[in-house]
Amino acid sequence: MTVIKINALTVPDEAGDELAARFAARLGAVDGQDGFEGFELLRPNDGRNQWLVLSRWRDDEAFEAWTTSASFAHGHGPAPSGAPQGGHGGGATHGGPGGPPQGGPLSTASEVWSFDIAGGSPG
Repeated sequence: MTVIKINALTVPDEAGDELAARFAARLGAVDGQDGFEGFELLRPNDGRNQWLVLSRWRDDEAFEAWTTSASFAHGHGPAPSGAPQGGHGGGATHGGPGGPPQGGPLSTASEVWSFDIAGGSPG
């Protein structure tokens, strides 16, 4: 059963374009991870400064395996010396697929939400 993980990132207005660029630079980096089904980076368009990284996983175990993988460590590693801190611990850059660690974290806060799909429509 697909599970949805959403990382809500609080990103200052001046850092939004850089966040999007970091995700674009690592596009596809998580695609080969077992159980990964896809993700979207959602940019706020209503004046908020909270970006959402919505990812879909086969199950919680697949997501947990990714969070302990070398790929996750590379994309969420500590910020370089002298870089500003933020994110969700360990110098996290973005808290989801994409975004290399160079330049330090861009978010000032991060919170992971978890959902199961309870219904919907294929469109």
